[in-house]
Amino acid sequence: MQKPSIIVQDLVVKMQEKSVLDGISFSLQPNQHIAIVGNAESGKTTLAKAIAGKIHFSGKVVTDFSNITGMPTRINFVEQRYSFKNLSGISEFYYQQRYNSFDSTDAPSIFEELSKDSKPTNNINSVLAILEIDHLKNAPLIQLSSGEHKRFQLAKSLINAPQLLILDNPYTGLDVSARKELNKILKEISDKGTQIILIPGTFSIPDFITHVAFLENKKLNFFGGKEKFKKTISPAIIADANHNQIIFNTDPLPFSNENFQFETVVEMKNIQIKYGEHTILQNLDWKVKQGEKWLLKGRNGAGKSSLLSMITGDHPQVYSNEIYLFGKRRGSGESIWDIKQKTGYISPELHAYFDKNVSCFNAIGSGYFDTIGLFKKLSNNQYNNILQWLDFLQLSHGSNKPLHSISASLQRMILLARALVKNPPLLVLDEPCQGLDRQQSEQFVSLIDHVCSNSNKTLIYVTHDVSNIPTCVEKVLLLEKEGQKIYSAKPETELAVA
Repeated sequence: MQKPSIIVQDLVVKMQEKSVLDGISFSLQPNQHIAIVGNAESGKTTLAKAIAGKIHFSGKVVTDFSNITGMPTRINFVEQRYSFKNLSGISEFYYQQRYNSFDSTDAPSIFEELSKDSKPTNNINSVLAILEIDHLKNAPLIQLSSGEHKRFQLAKSLINAPQLLILDNPYTGLDVSARKELNKILKEISDKGTQIILIPGTFSIPDFITHVAFLENKKLNFFGGKEKFKKTISPAIIADANHNQIIFNTDPLPFSNENFQFETVVEMKNIQIKYGEHTILQNLDWKVKQGEKWLLKGRNGAGKSSLLSMITGDHPQVYSNEIYLFGKRRGSGESIWDIKQKTGYISPELHAYFDKNVSCFNAIGSGYFDTIGLFKKLSNNQYNNILQWLDFLQLSHGSNKPLHSISASLQRMILLARALVKNPPLLVLDEPCQGLDRQQSEQFVSLIDHVCSNSNKTLIYVTHDVSNIPTCVEKVLLLEKEGQKIYSAKPETELAVA
């Protein structure tokens, strides 16, 4: 009988004296590849980090790759987001830095970062070409979009194929074609001997996966073949999730009392955005009237985040373009805070650079002032509204906890409340369900539908997952290499593109 390559025995993980995983045991043969699934807070990432040796645990994790040769890296753990240092060796970056051409040069380029792991560089060029980011070879890491950042992470992990590759939510932020290409690449390296442990998140389990570990209530509820899981366990999980689904009491919503009236919320004329010689957007015209619900689409790197940053006031090139927000031309005297005060915003980048040391309460409260942290005194109404949002999201028990002490999915729920708390006339939601499990995503999309269907609120929404598109969406702006395309959001088959 073949000797197992991975043995996990009686694994226990505690954080701040609280049990996160309890008594996890299983083993894998060298030709077996596993998907770790479960709802938010089930311990998926914790289990992956324990196997990778990234966190402290009790119990035993044994890896034996003695029969695999020619692979220099034993274990490579690809986190949800890659942390890097600037050229001075410091990790301090700020959110708007990616849009400032001078400041962004303090970050290493894709090629410079990958060159640390690979000599000669031919392998780098071929991997970048496969992942379709070879044109970004010299781009600073800080300037990458969420999807481009994910592709960079994958390039870093694939340049020197490891003996064990652990991927934490690698599909998040990738467009449809990129997800298909990633599965193809993973299949190829798995065939060559790399063993894969994958956390697929809300996306389907790929074909090359042979086994599934299902975590529930801190324990391993199921471990076995993928087909058995699909036939016996997966239907029961879906039924149980539907039965136990948390229903938000949406009437009334805990909103501040605000009343804004505008005929046109956003108007852009002949927009052009360039970073050096690289053109992101050109000749773009777009008008968004109050009350309209838009889906902004496009492949990774199409310019969606750059376009949104022109609306939220975070992009310096807004002053060299003709843009009208809430009826006033940008640069005609209004401050950036006047713009932000009318906009509720969430994005993967904002989440990445948000101060994780602030409490959940203060994180929501910062939405009133559009700051990364709460630095002003709240009014009694604002204070009470925050308490209502915490209760509404059933997160009151974590009010005083710092963001870094709760899961990434709950952090995202807190930042969603931050975007909604001041009841802004414009919601700009860039991949708002990223990091949420399927049940949380359905609840949030339902909430957005309720908010937008019962008000004159304007919505600009971005997602690569067609299942997370609110039903209230009525128009689509599709960014393509040949230019933008505007059309009705129906039929639904059109929404699946990009």
